[in-house]
Amino acid sequence: MHVAHLSLTDFRSYASVELGLEPGVTAFVGPNGQGKTNLVEALGYVATHSSHRVAGDAPLVRQGATRAIVRCAVHRDDRRALIELEINPGRANRARLNRSPVSRPRDVVGLLRTVLFAPEDLSLAKGDPSERRRFLDELLVARAPRFAGVRADYDRVLKQRGALLRTAAQARRGSRSARRADSDNAFAAAGAGDVLSTLEVWDAHLARHGAELLRARLELIDALRPLVAGAYAALAPSSAPATLAYRSTLSTGGDADEGSSEHEAAGERGSFDTQTLSTDLGKTLEERLRERLLEVRSAELERGVTLIGPHRDDLILGLGELPARGYASHGESWSFALALRLAAYDLLRADGGDPVLILDDVFAELDSQRRRRLAEIVAPAEQVLITAAVPDDVPGELSGARFDVAEGSVTRVR
Repeated sequence: MHVAHLSLTDFRSYASVELGLEPGVTAFVGPNGQGKTNLVEALGYVATHSSHRVAGDAPLVRQGATRAIVRCAVHRDDRRALIELEINPGRANRARLNRSPVSRPRDVVGLLRTVLFAPEDLSLAKGDPSERRRFLDELLVARAPRFAGVRADYDRVLKQRGALLRTAAQARRGSRSARRADSDNAFAAAGAGDVLSTLEVWDAHLARHGAELLRARLELIDALRPLVAGAYAALAPSSAPATLAYRSTLSTGGDADEGSSEHEAAGERGSFDTQTLSTDLGKTLEERLRERLLEVRSAELERGVTLIGPHRDDLILGLGELPARGYASHGESWSFALALRLAAYDLLRADGGDPVLILDDVFAELDSQRRRRLAEIVAPAEQVLITAAVPDDVPGELSGARFDVAEGSVTRVR
């Protein structure tokens, strides 16, 4: 797989840009703030419908414009697909495939598969659980685009259930304060019994979609585990071995999202794997999720939030017997983040077809040894796109086409 052409209209700093690309290595070189990352960010957005830099779509639209358009021509084997995304902050985005509209933008997810390395990846090792959940879910969607729908369904149910819990929590708090009128009226309008019966309906939906997402994550981690260990050993051969474990709210009482160092230091305590699914008293994941929702019902009504489900789980990264978070050095954290991306690349390649590798200002963050090892690992990829502030940041093992990026213009110089 490779991108043959990229076209941007009102995306980030670009009013308009047209780039012809080819297989092999391509480097975008220029000072910081000139728009190098904007180019590869656009490709990452086509692949995942999200940015690796910002949470929302509004910053992706050039100042003064109302929308942005990203088009890319993707070649895979002897097939060609022209993908177009229209980004409309505050409104529904639109997508076209081979110039024909599609009913939902997510219908084009999976046509371009990328693995993107960026300085922000350090948050995979050092950041909040949400960063690691996002890594897992984006990889799930890249491997099987139908999981975009599963994730959307789960998020929709979570939002509706959360709104109901907040209403109940406000009513409870209101009944204990002098400002009880509005809250009590809202609570009375629904009725305590209605709230509970409605919660049961949302519990069933949450358990069904949550079980599908959780099972897929567990199976994905099983597949990633040896690949991450191998990639980490190649990048940091003198370090302790890299390990992966999954901590679920099915066993942590709803606090996985607030993971403490004590929980992490316990290694795999409270973790699950695919073997657990078939040996735990014959219960399905859906049944276990519904049971746990009932167990924490009182706490949820008090706090007004959903405490059980994949949205509060975490992927635990370990080095030997210790958690990477809090114990790994800066270099070890970088190596672990890179190992996760390299494992994702290997997994996608094993599924059929090399994904496009994107290295956004990564080499400047690495010491010479890790820089050389990473270059050797990624050099055989079908297409590698690199951004760098200066030519010397691009390792000699990755020589190829080069574009200079400055003052809003992109010029091929090699």
